[in-house]
Amino acid sequence: MAMNPSLNLLLIGPTGAGKTTLGRWLAPRLGVPCVDLDRVIEAQAGQPVREIFAREGETGFRAREAAALREHSTHAGVLLVCGGGIVTQAENRARLRAHGFVLWLQVSAATRTRRLADDTTRPLLAGADLLARLQQLDATRAAWYAECADAVLDEIPDEPADALGARALALLHARWQRRAGAAASA
Repeated sequence: MAMNPSLNLLLIGPTGAGKTTLGRWLAPRLGVPCVDLDRVIEAQAGQPVREIFAREGETGFRAREAAALREHSTHAGVLLVCGGGIVTQAENRARLRAHGFVLWLQVSAATRTRRLADDTTRPLLAGADLLARLQQLDATRAAWYAECADAVLDEIPDEPADALGARALALLHARWQRRAGAAASA
């Protein structure tokens, strides 16, 4: 994959991959603010994602998600944590590629099943067989993640957050050419 000079870093990957945790770890080390698009959507709607899904369905949520991405991807020098389904819309995939260096967190469905076993906040994961549902989402979305990604951070099972962050930071230093105007790396 070629260098993608950009002021922004965009984290993508499936639900439960650890994008929010990694984003919070990386942001201060990169000297940029971390914006979690799901939290932006919840703040604007005044309710959690699961209630937005219940009231507006996935279509309504995806419209809100696209609007949040349009708004925040045009900021300079920001780390955006994107929801797992952001890649489902062609407009979003084009915006991701155009407005930032895109890092794909690639984590197995088995690992994510362990992480999400007790999580009742994610509407697309409701149902009896969580592993099968995650595998189904992966099969649908993997090509879209690959289409957007400038770099891939592969899973190391049971890796501590600091070790994952250090690997991500090393990968970013090697692959992300930050345009002039970006905050200096810590």
